[in-house]
Amino acid sequence: MRIISKQRMVSCLLCICALFSFRLTHAQTEHDAIMMKKDQWCNGATYMYSKWDTYWEGTFKRDNQNIGTLTTQAVMYMTNYGITDKLNIMGGLPYVWTKASAGTLHSMKGFQDASLYLKWKSYTTKVAKGDLSVFVVGGVSTPVSNYVIDFLPLSIGLGSTNLTGRALVDYQKGIFFSTISGAYVWRSNVKLDRTSYYTTEMHFTNEVQMPDMATYHISAGIRKKYVVAELLFTGMKTLGGFDIRKNDMPFPSNRMNSTAVGLILKYSFQSISGLEFTAGGNYVLNGRNVGQTRSGFAGVYYVFSTKKEK
Repeated sequence: MRIISKQRMVSCLLCICALFSFRLTHAQTEHDAIMMKKDQWCNGATYMYSKWDTYWEGTFKRDNQNIGTLTTQAVMYMTNYGITDKLNIMGGLPYVWTKASAGTLHSMKGFQDASLYLKWKSYTTKVAKGDLSVFVVGGVSTPVSNYVIDFLPLSIGLGSTNLTGRALVDYQKGIFFSTISGAYVWRSNVKLDRTSYYTTEMHFTNEVQMPDMATYHISAGIRKKYVVAELLFTGMKTLGGFDIRKNDMPFPSNRMNSTAVGLILKYSFQSISGLEFTAGGNYVLNGRNVGQTRSGFAGVYYVFSTKKEK
């Protein structure tokens, strides 16, 4: 089987942090403007680590001795296939585990939400001797295990089925590029393992209405044959919900907003065609009902062509 060109490998890192929309906010690479070519197939795994010891209870920043430091780890399998040069299909499945360093809250682990995305390069033109490209991304994620959602911040996910629509604009001139994208996330209602709950009022039901979300991503850096280096600024805003009550646990339908900065580095090995290493991290600058997370990730991917050369 024919090995793919090196620069195309860097698109095989999938949407890492959709896993932890309320804890991790970096490196969502359905954002990037690099596509698998037709019949190219990328497979790989990423390890992710994040922790926080302070969080925002509404807009009030505090710590909590009943939690100490909350650590979240995950290993995510991903796959990305080039249906055509301009249409890619991507999928991923993470295994997640959480732990608190203090108190009596029980750690949790398990498979979280499977995701499937289509990325379409819909338009390309020349502007000021550079390439301007427009992408449209659509996707769905849904839980694959019956994990407990009503045990935040130790829960491994929020339990909703999500539909995501994203628009992305990328401009590259020489080795330098900049990208901006925005997404809207429609979230299904979820069900708790109890018959009533209180938010800002009493609800005599086990069904929780989840507010939708909006996200944005701005990045800039260099994109070369073997190396990609990218600085990014990301934001997340819940379109509804309510604040964590004083000294109470978080709730799935809380308002969860954040802004973060990060760095992504990707390297394609020259000696082993098709092999790529990627790493990065981010830091939450400001938030509401989220932890001030410090996080990092590292992954290894291999890309090959499913079509034999003539």
